[in-house]
Amino acid sequence: MEPDILVAGECLVDFIPDRPGPLGEVEQFDRRAGGAPANVAVRLAALGPAPLLWTRLGAGPFGSHLAETLDAHGIPEEFVVRDEGAKTTLAFVAHDEDADRAFTFYRDNTADTRFTPGQVPDGTLSELSWVVFGGVPLATEPARSAMLDLASRASEHDCEVIFDPNARPELWDGGFPEAFAEACARSTVVKATPEDLAAAGISGTPEELLDAILELGPTTAALTLGDEGAVATATDDAPWGPATAEHDGFSVDAVDATGAGDAFLAGLVRALADGRALDRALAFANATAAVATTSDGAMSAPIDRERVEELVEGGGE
Repeated sequence: MEPDILVAGECLVDFIPDRPGPLGEVEQFDRRAGGAPANVAVRLAALGPAPLLWTRLGAGPFGSHLAETLDAHGIPEEFVVRDEGAKTTLAFVAHDEDADRAFTFYRDNTADTRFTPGQVPDGTLSELSWVVFGGVPLATEPARSAMLDLASRASEHDCEVIFDPNARPELWDGGFPEAFAEACARSTVVKATPEDLAAAGISGTPEELLDAILELGPTTAALTLGDEGAVATATDDAPWGPATAEHDGFSVDAVDATGAGDAFLAGLVRALADGRALDRALAFANATAAVATTSDGAMSAPIDRERVEELVEGGGE
């Protein structure tokens, strides 16, 4: 099948510590391919069909490692750009005893900061149904302009546009609330967490957070709540609405929750693109996230669509 979805944003290398504690005290790290949009694209490829991924990889061995990883997961190479004039972003992850994570980025003029507008042709957008983009590129120019341009042109070609803010305060020196609002105004769907919204200066109950998103322009808002599942709401103008949905998630033997939010987003996009109602899409998204946690890695953990469907139909294990 031809791709019906394009995902845009960073693909980077995560260095995961072998134990909790400050980075200065960690002696060993595991190298893993990462970046939220790349994770989403890989999960979508597992659910089928593989999406297009517009990303930029740096020169050198890290860029080659990422290119090989994406290829191994079946991601088409058409918009996987190798930037020979830049390096690949590195992210070192520190986590405490409660698994709360903090990131240290090495991202000065790296490849994923150098997206430029117009690199995805209008002809490509006219053949797609969905465009997905994340918030990390919004922290720098020209990547910010490139992502907003992509979202605007995708809407002009009748694509549904979904935005995941993926707030990383470490990357911002002010300006995130404005960038968040600007991206929301160009989107059909926004998938966020309460932490994302707090970074944008928005607080309240889950219902109030959903309403706050909708006030910025999207027709659908989805909020992930960790162990408490997810909620979503859609206005009269949504292709699948109006609707309100909530889902408590699924009980599985979780091994690693890294990238669960990215798997959720992939499941949500795939389900909505397949024409499922909002409540069924939310269940499918939670099931995708649950399956992703049953083995290690945000990108390397396999996703079995049959297992996802079994969870949705069975309501649990």
